[in-house]
Amino acid sequence: MLVLDASRTLAFCLDDERDASTELILARIEVEGAVVPVIWPLEVADGFKTAIRRGRINSNDLPRLRSLLDDLRVGIDEQPASAVFGEVLSLALAHDLTTWDAAYLDLAMRRGLPLATADERLRAACRTTGVELIG
Repeated sequence: MLVLDASRTLAFCLDDERDASTELILARIEVEGAVVPVIWPLEVADGFKTAIRRGRINSNDLPRLRSLLDDLRVGIDEQPASAVFGEVLSLALAHDLTTWDAAYLDLAMRRGLPLATADERLRAACRTTGVELIG
């Protein structure tokens, strides 16, 4: 199992971002599954909105993309607000991350799982904290 962030998820969906590491991550998710924080669907949906606005995809692509995401073995890890105001916020401050990115880092740390991300700042935080990176 691995933690999947929105940047890697969007790479599955946007043809111009797909590469060999994306395909390897997808294959691993098919076998092992993935877990995401509760914000993941909102981040991915916002990424779709931005991609539509920038002309990278059009709204006719959304049913196909939704089907692709529905087929992924992804579980959502919900956290109480107290954890967000505590651990997640502390990680965001310590590593100069958004709280959204810190939620992925926190999840990987809590579960002892590797993290699949394309975000360089989050990758740096993983290296600092000893979280294994994928892709």
